[in-house]
Amino acid sequence: MLSPMFELKQGDKGDDIARLQALLCLAGHDARPIDGDFGSGTARCVRACQAARGLTATGVADSGLQAAVGMDVPDSTRTFHPVIAVITVETVAAMFPAATPRRNIERYLPAVLPALAAAGLDDRELVLMALATIRAESEGFEPIDEGISRFNTDAGAAPFNRYDPGTALGRTLGNRQPGDGARFKGRGFIQLTGRTNYRTYGEEVGLGRRLEEEPALANDPEVAARLLAAFLRAKAPRVKYAVLGRDLKMARRLVNGGSHGLAQFEETFQKGERVLGV
Repeated sequence: MLSPMFELKQGDKGDDIARLQALLCLAGHDARPIDGDFGSGTARCVRACQAARGLTATGVADSGLQAAVGMDVPDSTRTFHPVIAVITVETVAAMFPAATPRRNIERYLPAVLPALAAAGLDDRELVLMALATIRAESEGFEPIDEGISRFNTDAGAAPFNRYDPGTALGRTLGNRQPGDGARFKGRGFIQLTGRTNYRTYGEEVGLGRRLEEEPALANDPEVAARLLAAFLRAKAPRVKYAVLGRDLKMARRLVNGGSHGLAQFEETFQKGERVLGV
């Protein structure tokens, strides 16, 4: 837990800042995006919170401000609320559109839930995050190949050309050979993309270099579920702070890198909260 005497100020970054931003939101000051970056917007919210509570409005989150928003008590996001035991096909069907084939939920949910549990993610917010991510990537509740869109294809060019080694995005993704854009396109429940991610997360889930050598394995149900869990585990602390502050847009961005499927993500997350009685 952060010491209440440790001042936080503009220019600071990290999980402590994300927690501060979330708590400011709960206190009625919109510190979004909850991105762990103490910028001018967060400073404004700190000053507003200080002024509202009769504190000197310095814009620095000192011990008084931290106590006012609750940073001097144990971090609530560290307390998990297990839900996997009560998640059923019926539960998930209630979160997804009526058009989502029930047979897909029946087929793939038994892979998803154990993967989340094995990754230490049996927590209400993180399980809802996983299910809402699947909805944002595939309304059919199944691991799929990324489809061709304006994002990954220029007019008249080869599919996934924007991921190829000659582009800035392709280099960021670690693609280095002609055809890597299509070879390492998005796959699975999480839409894992890029040679670097295939290598890194393949090793993370125990496949060594095999996933890089056989990228289509990312659509295998068991592998896709483990990749989803591994990717979410790496983002879990920030995801929890984003959810605490009701910044679902940032929660989505932490996993997707953007806002693709945001409306579907938010709808399923919020339906899940209602279904689970949050």
